[in-house]
Amino acid sequence: MNKPVRNRPRGKQARQSQSRPDGPVWLWGSHAVLAALANPARAHKRLVATENAARRLGLPDAEGLTIREIDRLLPPGAVHQGVALLTAPLEPLALDDLIAAAPARVCILDQVSDPHNLGAIFRSAAAFAFGGIILQTRHSPPVTGTLAKSAAGAVDLVSEVRVVNIARALTALDTAGYHTVGLAGDAELDIGAAVAGRPRVAIALGAEGAGLRPSVAGACHQIARIAMPGPVESLNVSNAAAIAFHETARGAISPQ
Repeated sequence: MNKPVRNRPRGKQARQSQSRPDGPVWLWGSHAVLAALANPARAHKRLVATENAARRLGLPDAEGLTIREIDRLLPPGAVHQGVALLTAPLEPLALDDLIAAAPARVCILDQVSDPHNLGAIFRSAAAFAFGGIILQTRHSPPVTGTLAKSAAGAVDLVSEVRVVNIARALTALDTAGYHTVGLAGDAELDIGAAVAGRPRVAIALGAEGAGLRPSVAGACHQIARIAMPGPVESLNVSNAAAIAFHETARGAISPQ
């Protein structure tokens, strides 16, 4: 799996990120907390756990709290499994640093704003060895506890990149040798055919309903669809991403 590169962002796009939390964030749930603890780029402030969770997860240094005490630290309804971590947010990676790291597969999300969907996309990206997810500085949620819980630890496994202009990011990926493919339900080309045999691929997905904006679609080499023989005409964006990522990983060849 491609390892995320957590360099401090450089360049205008990275400096203008508006989607990074101002201070420490609470993460919760076993997978999210353990992945954050294993990430040396994180600066941790406070680790809390119930006695049972600390024993189960091997966290002898955690501050012992009850379920209700942890509930009071977190947003209402947070399913924390008895463990939570207050930690500094990760610095987004600059696009030029991601390109320099040369992962075989990356994802570009055009104004996908639901944190649950975004978390699920991070999780699928980690599963299919995508090295980075590129988001817009606006119209994309910050990586906070809700998103991290949905990602099940993947926000610490897949590099996050924030850019001002998605179309320009696609152009930069094109220049760097990536085959850029946008997803759209009305395309004629199948996603499997679009990515087959490509050593480096960038998959672009748009928000549910709106899809890719014309400027973003126009910056892609190809527009492809996911073949759906059943009566349902569309998929949740996170489900579509998982299928596209699988097809990309299956059709990949090693970079020369």
